Amino acid sequence: MKRTQAAMLVVLLFGFAGAGPGSDLSAQGRGAATAFDAAALMKWNRLGDANWEIVDGAVQATKGMNSYLVSPMSYGDFQMTLEIWVTDDANSGVFIRCEDPKNITAMNAYEVNIYDKRPDQTYRTGAIVDVAKPIVNNINAGGRWSTLDITAQGTKLIVVMNGMKTVDVDDKSHARGPIALQYGANSTAVKFRNVRIRTL
Repeated sequence: MKRTQAAMLVVLLFGFAGAGPGSDLSAQGRGAATAFDAAALMKWNRLGDANWEIVDGAVQATKGMNSYLVSPMSYGDFQMTLEIWVTDDANSGVFIRCEDPKNITAMNAYEVNIYDKRPDQTYRTGAIVDVAKPIVNNINAGGRWSTLDITAQGTKLIVVMNGMKTVDVDDKSHARGPIALQYGANSTAVKFRNVRIRTL
């Protein structure tokens, strides 16, 4: 085999190796992804009185008032993927760029909402509350595992849920802060697993 042909074969092989499933969070000129399993999530800071515990490889809460697991690190530009399971009545979500990790609200952070039965459906499941309505507004999370892919880069915010883009918006309200996983008051059950965060 000629030397040039051999070199091309090596390039092709490495190219295909990097294009497999899950390569969206591989290091493609960006920061390496950090994976948080259930045990690692239990070490995040707790806000509120929910009964967080590990069950079948996931972190879950089934009672308590409005509560959060808050990342010890702050993030500005990042991509995050995770799986979430909620009951039909659950009020949950992922708060990003939280400006005050001891008082988390949709006013001082971006709230990627998981709330199928939100009384005002404007910012239901898949939305960023008070910032972006869901592009696809009929996605329900109740009773099954759902995937969330959240990208925050500069003012650009993108949310993909179960493979469908629900938010693509520019907003400059919040620049940096911790990430918080929410258990909303009186939800029957909320579970999180397979959390991965990559800085951009």
